[in-house]
Amino acid sequence: MVQAVVSEVDVEKERISLSVKALGGDKFADAVGGVKRGSIITVEVTAIEDGGVEVSYEGMKSFIRRSDLARDRAEQRPDRFGLGDKIDVRVTNIDSKTRRLGLSVKAREIAEEKEAVEQYGSSDSGASLGDILGAALKTEE
Repeated sequence: MVQAVVSEVDVEKERISLSVKALGGDKFADAVGGVKRGSIITVEVTAIEDGGVEVSYEGMKSFIRRSDLARDRAEQRPDRFGLGDKIDVRVTNIDSKTRRLGLSVKAREIAEEKEAVEQYGSSDSGASLGDILGAALKTEE
């Protein structure tokens, strides 16, 4: 006797497809669970390479390319991170076929800046983001 999950039923060909692997559950779906495209998650750096950094989230490995490490080109250096560092990133893509998450620090920074501009002033006002945030921080003190 073997336990299996019915994965597909083809009435025309009179076939039933079974899966033994599906019994163990889908670790990718479990790990991704409540994560959606655009979510901000915290990942841990597991490897540093010339082209970017490898990170881990809920036991899943992902790779952040050098161009997505920061908005400013000068900060797009993988060597500024250390093994075990925690980084907040934005989920840009969830690929269930390759079982990988597309992650970007740059997208998170851009989204945070947009949010700050919407909350504290318009980009047409002539004030820089530093002026806007500086004024906001002074009023909170």
